[in-house]
Amino acid sequence: MPNRDLHKMRESYEAAKLLETDCHKNPFIQFDAWFQEALNDQLVEPNAMQIATVGKNMQPSIRTVLLKSFDENGFVFFTNYESKKGIEIAENEHVALLFWYREHQRQIRIEGIAQKTAESLNTSYFYERPHDSQLAAYVSQQSQVVKDRPTLDNLFIEQQHLLENKIIPKKENWGGYVITPNLFEFWQGRANRFHDRIQYQKTSDNAWIMERLMP
Repeated sequence: MPNRDLHKMRESYEAAKLLETDCHKNPFIQFDAWFQEALNDQLVEPNAMQIATVGKNMQPSIRTVLLKSFDENGFVFFTNYESKKGIEIAENEHVALLFWYREHQRQIRIEGIAQKTAESLNTSYFYERPHDSQLAAYVSQQSQVVKDRPTLDNLFIEQQHLLENKIIPKKENWGGYVITPNLFEFWQGRANRFHDRIQYQKTSDNAWIMERLMP
């Protein structure tokens, strides 16, 4: 394996700044403002977010999922409840999210509690998905070991034929989670690694305290 020296890989972040006067007192509104800017500038999949979970073995695990809705109740995504992330959330409801907007030199960190969404919402969203995405969710035993790609493809094709012109059943183990935040951090890259970091922490009376963190 090559010995790669990455010391000189460095990008200077000088696109913008983030001052307290730029920030809304409500972190959900601040999130929506940055999200809307990402949409306006047509960034690639601005709803892609990393979710970190920690199960009972205390080993952190992280992967990318797609945000499907958000409001002041929290951030919603959908998955298989029997996947690795689903099992770990069942063991430990505390999770973290990360949005990375490279072109804007920004990231947003969110920490909070994950809870399953209502079955009515799960069913409604499932049938909004494209037919083959429904089928993939029906076929896949997410996170389980499979022999090889041909086995996986053949399983999909077999069920595709069996369910042709039929309503695909939504399995009980497929649904959503809503992440209720207790912490936000908005990070704006600045020159010389002297970045702007504005944090919001939720208090016991459900208010939000805004603070600046050192870079």
